[in-house]
Amino acid sequence: MTNCLLIDFGSTYTKLTAVDLEKEIVLGTSKSKTTIETSIMNGFYSAKKELIETIKQPNIEFKHHFACSSARGGFRMIAIGLSPTLTTEAAKRAALGAGTRILKVYSYGLKEEDIREIESLDPDIILVCGGTNGGNTEGIIKDVTLLTSLTRTFPIVVAGNEEAYPTIEALLSLTNLPYYMTENVMPQINVLNDQPTREILRDIFMKKIVEAKGMDTAEKEIGNILMPTPTAVLHAAEILAHGTTSEKGLDNVLVIDIGGATTDLHSIGDGKPQNLEIRVEGLQEPTAKRTVEGDLGMRYSALSLLESVKTTGFTRYLPDITEEDVYQKCEYRSAHPDMVAESEDEIAFDEAMGKIAIETAFNRHAGSYRREPTPSRVLLYQTGKDLGKFQSVIGTGGILIHSQQAETMIAACLREVDDPYLKPIQPNFYLDQSYILSAMGLLSDEFPDIALRILKKYLVKI
Repeated sequence: MTNCLLIDFGSTYTKLTAVDLEKEIVLGTSKSKTTIETSIMNGFYSAKKELIETIKQPNIEFKHHFACSSARGGFRMIAIGLSPTLTTEAAKRAALGAGTRILKVYSYGLKEEDIREIESLDPDIILVCGGTNGGNTEGIIKDVTLLTSLTRTFPIVVAGNEEAYPTIEALLSLTNLPYYMTENVMPQINVLNDQPTREILRDIFMKKIVEAKGMDTAEKEIGNILMPTPTAVLHAAEILAHGTTSEKGLDNVLVIDIGGATTDLHSIGDGKPQNLEIRVEGLQEPTAKRTVEGDLGMRYSALSLLESVKTTGFTRYLPDITEEDVYQKCEYRSAHPDMVAESEDEIAFDEAMGKIAIETAFNRHAGSYRREPTPSRVLLYQTGKDLGKFQSVIGTGGILIHSQQAETMIAACLREVDDPYLKPIQPNFYLDQSYILSAMGLLSDEFPDIALRILKKYLVKI
């Protein structure tokens, strides 16, 4: 028996993928509404019934079950740091790399009113950073002192100036707050040390996710939830880029995932300057980087997408549309997240939204140059990643999967003449037409070669 069932307990849908490990093929996929309100297993059983009917194997048995989850709205985090460009940014990168959803970021010191706001936001975890090792301790100690006034028991992870840890531990030990101390996420200026924080966040996620109704039954039947869904997608992107000891990867890889509420972008590659004369400044970039744009979504975030790009962002792709039409269409999508575009006009509007989401997400993810004139020449300083040499862009999400214009939409990521952002130049485009990225990310932990070969087989080059 070589069959494997891969499960994604999503915030909206529970998605199943059945794989024959020996033949290295996807037997079938299915999905059903995630049933958080009753028991998460109800949606699972419904999806499994549909899957078995689809693959027409009523007696199929699965030797392996691997699962990820973004149920309960994902792993929700508050990030706190001293400065938005350094320690707070380092905290965000560590958090996003661990598959979290950041509710809010605080910088320049917490205030009394922030404590009440944090309680109303109801995060799963609070990440506190601040100061390089041996540097300022006052800021992070003040932030933790204010957090001790929380009336609810949110877990706190401290990943800041380690010189302050004895004082911080003394403060937190007098409260009922669960707390974890780990290595400084930014031990030196512009040096990122996110792996220890990621590992702690993942451990806490495993403990929190069982609180979803029916998850205890799920663990008895299918085993432990291995990771958050975004982490599974990141694992798929990493194995696609790096390959395995016996299977070559695609080198530098970008994965763009457009959803109803967010647009996620993963980049796997160092993104260092292609010209040795270009100098690098700013916070060190991780090889595996994830950004989440909470204001760029096709449905729930349609109005915030409009707010981000204004009407002119739409008229670039829809020259004849009026400001009133743009607002009405975005407002309707926001109020009706289950809307399926059917008319030619609505499909064209969705595709314009998709292009805007892709272009804006890449602008925010990619690096840029700062030019400094000297008497003899202009010096270039690079901040962020140069995506120009990335060879592969993989698109996923309903708007891309179901569109006849997927290639045109993905092409919105390309660097144009005089573009200030260091975006891709001539990559190959692929489509995750079978929705297998998160499933193969799960599979890759145990069967990396098989996962990579299946990805290569099922991703569609366009």
